[in-house]
Amino acid sequence: MPLTSPRRSALVDQVIAQLRNQITSGEWPVGSRIPTEPELVALMGVARNTVREAVRALAHNGLLDIRQGSGTYVIATSELAGVMHRRFAGAEPRHIAEVRSTLESSAARLAAERRTERDLLQLDALLERREEAWAGGDAEVFVAADVSLHMAVVAASHNEVLIELYADLGELVADWLRADVGTVLEPAAHLDHARLIEAIRRGDGDAAASEAAGYPFVCLGKDGKDDSEDAQGAPVTPVGG
Repeated sequence: MPLTSPRRSALVDQVIAQLRNQITSGEWPVGSRIPTEPELVALMGVARNTVREAVRALAHNGLLDIRQGSGTYVIATSELAGVMHRRFAGAEPRHIAEVRSTLESSAARLAAERRTERDLLQLDALLERREEAWAGGDAEVFVAADVSLHMAVVAASHNEVLIELYADLGELVADWLRADVGTVLEPAAHLDHARLIEAIRRGDGDAAASEAAGYPFVCLGKDGKDDSEDAQGAPVTPVGG
């Protein structure tokens, strides 16, 4: 998506809108470094101060992180996501697990009732990608694939408010999973998600909700909390997922 030169007044607001669009459209995904200040000046045809002010505004809103000597990076896809990421980055792991469990189990139940054939095809493809990512051994690729699968389950609920809310928590969830998974994927730590997808496929809301509710709690063991039981008291193995 090419950047264009603003032609009206209020240049800073226009530049902010264009930069935000690059982020929300996925052209600049979370974790990527955006073009340098001189590059943005050349691309957009505006003064350096205008670009600098726009970047600082988006950093203040939580979408960008300006790292001296390294560059400016995308850290969230919306202002709300940025606020939530900053606000809850240091939250208790159990509290994050409880929120995930509540949202994901509700979404899975709705997904079992409302999923379409297109949803099932997407879930199957993302489940396969998650398995391939695990087999490939790249922790960051696996985290991205795992988050994508969970987001697709929520999307299959066809509840727009729930989808937007979960999306705003997405990077916080990804950070939490990165900390849990670490840099090495241990074979014994694999957590199968096939039962969740099959429950959604057959329209079994109770089974889907139960599967989804338990996943977040297995990530607490590496923090030294609740590594032997999930929320319902069932034994679990501390793994990512």
